[in-house]
Amino acid sequence: DYPTMCRGGGGSMRVAYQGEQGAYSEEAIIKHWEDRAESVPLPYLQEVFAKVEQSEVDLGLVPVENTIQGSIHLTFDLLQESDLKIQGETILRINHSLIVNPGTKLEDLRKVFSHPQAIGQSRAFLEENGLEPVSTYDTAGSVKMIKEKGITDAAAIASRRAAEVYGMEILAEGIETHQENYTRFLIIGRGKTKPTGRDKTTLTFITEHKPGSLLRALHTISDQGINLLKIESRPLIGKPWEYIFYVEFEGHEGDPRVKRSLEDLEKVTTSIKKLGSYPRA
Repeated sequence: DYPTMCRGGGGSMRVAYQGEQGAYSEEAIIKHWEDRAESVPLPYLQEVFAKVEQSEVDLGLVPVENTIQGSIHLTFDLLQESDLKIQGETILRINHSLIVNPGTKLEDLRKVFSHPQAIGQSRAFLEENGLEPVSTYDTAGSVKMIKEKGITDAAAIASRRAAEVYGMEILAEGIETHQENYTRFLIIGRGKTKPTGRDKTTLTFITEHKPGSLLRALHTISDQGINLLKIESRPLIGKPWEYIFYVEFEGHEGDPRVKRSLEDLEKVTTSIKKLGSYPRA
C-alpha cells in the first residue's frame, strides 16, 4: 500500500508526472519523497494514468486544484474513467519566475510562453508589462523550447528550478498575482490505502434528474456528522444539462460513520464511484 511504499527502503520507486524536467509536478515529487522516488516525465496527463495502469511505473502524481485557478477538470475526468485509486496528496507553494535566454532584457520581450494555469496565475504581471501570453503544454517545457530555439524576444513562466535545469536566466521572481498560490497534487496508484486516522475520501455520484435529489445525497454525509470538504459538478457526457458530482469529505471508507454514509448514499443516487480514501496532506 501507499504508506508502506513511501517509507522507501528497497530500491527507488518510479513516479510518473506530466511535463518536462523542471516542472512543478517534478518539484512536488522531490518535496514529497526526497530521494526515494525516480521522476518519470511524460507529455500528457492521460499517459500518466496509462503508465500506472500498465504497471510501467509505481505511482503517478497529477495536479488537481490550484488556489487561484481552481480545479483541473481533466484530472477529475481521468479519475472517473480510470480504475486507479487516489493514494495520497501533496501541496506545493507555486512561485513563478520570468525566465529568458541569458542576455535578454525585459524591454526585448513581446511574448510569454507557459501552461494556461501559470499564465492565468500571472495575468496582472503580463498585462502590466504588455506581454502577449501564448499557451503551451508545460511550464518547464516552455523554458526548454525558448532555449532550444534561441528565442530572444520571448520569455517563459516556470519555476526557479526550471531555469537552473536548462541554464537560463531569471528576469523576475514571484510574478504570480496572489502570493497565496498553492497547487494540490494527487498521488494515484493501484489498490487501496489503509486508514491512518487523518484521512479523506473522494468519490463521484450521479443523482436522478429530479428536485431535491442533490440535497438528499448530501444529507447522507451531514447526517453522519461528516465534514464535507469540497463539492463540484461536471457535465455528464451524453446527457446535456445533467451532472456528475465530485465530493471530498473527512474520513476513510473503512470508518464506521463513512460506511453508513456510503450505504445511505447508494440508496439515493443512480451511481457512485469511490475514487479513493487516503491520508490528508
